[in-house]
Amino acid sequence: MPADAYDRFMGRFSRPLAPVFADAAGVATGQRALDVGCGPGALTGVLVERLGDRFVVGVEPSQPFLAAARARLPAVELHQASAEDLPFDDAAFDRTLAQLVVHFMADPVAGLREMGRVTRAAGVVAACVWDHGGGHGPLSTFWRAAVQVDQSVRTEEHLPGSADGDLPRLAEAAGLRDVRQGRVAVTVHFATFEDWWAPFERGVGPAGGYVGSLDADHRAAVRERCRALLGECFDLEAAAWTVTARPR
Repeated sequence: MPADAYDRFMGRFSRPLAPVFADAAGVATGQRALDVGCGPGALTGVLVERLGDRFVVGVEPSQPFLAAARARLPAVELHQASAEDLPFDDAAFDRTLAQLVVHFMADPVAGLREMGRVTRAAGVVAACVWDHGGGHGPLSTFWRAAVQVDQSVRTEEHLPGSADGDLPRLAEAAGLRDVRQGRVAVTVHFATFEDWWAPFERGVGPAGGYVGSLDADHRAAVRERCRALLGECFDLEAAAWTVTARPR
């Protein structure tokens, strides 16, 4: 997946989410932080602003995303690695964060367990996932429209961590302690409907893949149903579940 296409599509929500998530994780001066699944660097950049280049490390399994992050943040230590196999010693970080990553992990419990392993005893493991399950994610309106046009559509409601209570259950299964769930939200303004719709045509993620699979008439039906639900100029709120915990 091209990093620039992803950034134009989901980055418009993940970028404003990053400082809110960092607040929820208690990121503050003097800490060393790891960004797990850093993607093009939305959260990594916020961590650098708060902690400095030398105190931030990122990992990302996708080579195109990693290249984009390195171009944006050349002074940051970045590695190609998965959440389930982090290339760091035990207790290496004060804060270990995964923004919008848990639901893409091959094994979310193993990934969270690894995040706990590399976090100091007094540190915090933090993760967040869009509230797809509750219908309040950034793409929920799109999927609602798609289902109204075709009830056989498989939405993102089933993704791990995307429903109330999912992230705490995963964290507890990973052996983390002092597990606490939270919820945060961001609002993004769209001056025109087409500003919102255009990235869906670029084939990014499950939503883009679905749009790309449709014939012209079906695609137009979904687009116009979205327009009816959203209007021509609107603010869209997207909420995410968060979990914070401590390693054992």
